[in-house]
Amino acid sequence: IAEQLEESAITANELEKVTAGYRAAAKRGAILFFAISGLSNISKMYEYSLSSYLQLFLRALTTSERDPMITYRLKNIITKLTKMVYDYVCTGIFERHKLMFSFQMTVMIMEDELDRQELDFFLKGNISLDSNDEDRPDDWISAQAWKDLQRLSGISEVFTTLLSHVTEHSEQWRSWQGKERPEDEPMPEGYGAQFTKMQSMLILRCFRPDRIYTDVRRFVVQIMGDQYYVQPPVLEFGRILAQSSAKSPVVFILSPGADPMIELDKLAEQHGIKQSNRFRHLALGQGQGDIALSLLKSGSSRGFWIVLQNCHLMSSWLKTLEKLLESLSLTSVNPDFRLWLTTDPTPRFPLGILQRSLKVVTEPPDGLRLNIRSSYSRITDDVLNDCPHPAFPSLVYVLSFFHAVVQERRKYGKIGWNVMYDFNESDFNVSLRLLSMYLTKAWNNHDEMMPWGSLRYLIGEAMYGGRVTDSYDRRILITYLDEYMGDFLFDQSQPFYFSRSGYDYMIPATKTIKGYEEAIQTIPLDYSPEVFGLHSNAEIGYFSDATKQMWRDLIDLQPRSVADSSGASREEIITRIAADIERKVPEPFDLQIIRRSLSAAAATRANRPEEPIPPCAIVLMQELERWNILIAKMSASLAELQKALAGEIGMSSELEAIGSSLFNGYLPEVWRALAPQTKKMLGSWIQHFQRRYDQYQNWILQGDDPIVI
Repeated sequence: IAEQLEESAITANELEKVTAGYRAAAKRGAILFFAISGLSNISKMYEYSLSSYLQLFLRALTTSERDPMITYRLKNIITKLTKMVYDYVCTGIFERHKLMFSFQMTVMIMEDELDRQELDFFLKGNISLDSNDEDRPDDWISAQAWKDLQRLSGISEVFTTLLSHVTEHSEQWRSWQGKERPEDEPMPEGYGAQFTKMQSMLILRCFRPDRIYTDVRRFVVQIMGDQYYVQPPVLEFGRILAQSSAKSPVVFILSPGADPMIELDKLAEQHGIKQSNRFRHLALGQGQGDIALSLLKSGSSRGFWIVLQNCHLMSSWLKTLEKLLESLSLTSVNPDFRLWLTTDPTPRFPLGILQRSLKVVTEPPDGLRLNIRSSYSRITDDVLNDCPHPAFPSLVYVLSFFHAVVQERRKYGKIGWNVMYDFNESDFNVSLRLLSMYLTKAWNNHDEMMPWGSLRYLIGEAMYGGRVTDSYDRRILITYLDEYMGDFLFDQSQPFYFSRSGYDYMIPATKTIKGYEEAIQTIPLDYSPEVFGLHSNAEIGYFSDATKQMWRDLIDLQPRSVADSSGASREEIITRIAADIERKVPEPFDLQIIRRSLSAAAATRANRPEEPIPPCAIVLMQELERWNILIAKMSASLAELQKALAGEIGMSSELEAIGSSLFNGYLPEVWRALAPQTKKMLGSWIQHFQRRYDQYQNWILQGDDPIVI
């Protein structure tokens, strides 16, 4: 017995050692699960269940490269799992959230190395309600930038000399801030040479927040050590089918202009589903619920592929669908059965369906490289070889570059296109067939002249141009084709470049898909709008808005139990801010007294016993009425919030939302709805609020019509 106990102890010890070796993989798995489970705070469509994640985790364990050395085996598991989770999540979220998710995943992985105060400043900046720009060294530094610099100088010892350095070297900092890409340049006088990447981003945040978006991409690459995590996977329907199962539906979350039906139709044909008459699709609408249920019950046993389109139009019926899917999960289902659902994003989509489904977002990729890569993911060597004309492979690349350019211009708003157009893959695919058909005809007829006129007309006027309604947009479209299509493409003495802005954008000298894919991977992820013929400043507005939205989304993902540098809890911070704002809220105006005063002043000016108040004063009286409604709401909500935080009353959803906004430095939505339209943060809005009050007071006391309302 003693020997058996001793052997058991030795075995247990060995098992403990082996188990301990794999704890790092378990820790990474837990971190990644919490990273994806928080995404539902951004969109209700981003719901993921633990069971589906565990299946992904097991798949990573079984498919990761094996190695006899536990250290290398562990590294392989962690790398494989991280990449699989990234691919899985990016398949089901919108483009605007993919870089945000990469950053959130990165900071969660490096949690032990990250200073929470630095991360908090990166996300929020200086959200204090007070402004102190009296010692601002020069007008070139904006009031908000100086306010942020003041806050940054106090969060860590490495920034203690920041304000004095900026003041003493004002011209150098001004020059650095004014550069097109300051993140690529060293800071003045060697400042920050020993900073971490995060600390450098904090400086950039103060001076040039519009450059943060691209710098976040570099941060992810530097920390993760791989560009993989800033290059979302190409949407491949074959891969989606391989990941799906008979008991888990595939939910397509639609974006404007996207329609997965064309690709689903091709996929069904490739796998013999259409040929065997087992492909069914139904557009949901009023009265279609019973038809859909009947189709599902028969199709699940016969191995049909069923596509239910526009599920958001029958959100109440989806509860019935959820119950049916639960019952199907407990019974035997034909393994060939697949259920495909298409829907617009909606908060009413049932949680049960979302958690058990594979989510797919149909949206063009963000970025020139990723867009061209997406186009080539649907082209094979057979497609290139179908056309015998030697110029065809090069013109396919020209078409894919053109397709990427017209889509990328959309993100610059009115600077890109006067009207937003939903250019999509069908435009590219039909244009590709036209290209193949015309070049094949020219080759068979031994015609040395390329049919440029016909190609430019059909692609520019009929296919892509068929969507264009604005004459100036049409002119831009035709100009691109004039610039991209012509005999000059093949001039050996003078190589053709789409652009030479920071990189030589040219047609790769290859004829194979593999060669094109390798060339596409060399295209920079960061590029200037000059590549499209736009001014470099065109990206400032886009990056500013994208960065602000990314910060807002990241704030929603942060843990709620966060204390500030003084150790105060979240509730204490909100209470302090609420009390501070409450002290700044003035008493409401007495509108009756003001109206009588205005009437008397008008009568005196007109030298009559009675005179109506002038139109300008009427408008301002209406302003004061709205002002009183706003401050009444502010006073009531702030008082209730403080009582709720003290435990005197219950915390309603409205008070919870107000508290979160105050904590994160945002203007509460219930106040925003009663105030003039604004994009200001809470601190600057409160200052504007006080200036409005002073303006009203001056107008009332002076009794004269103001020059400007």
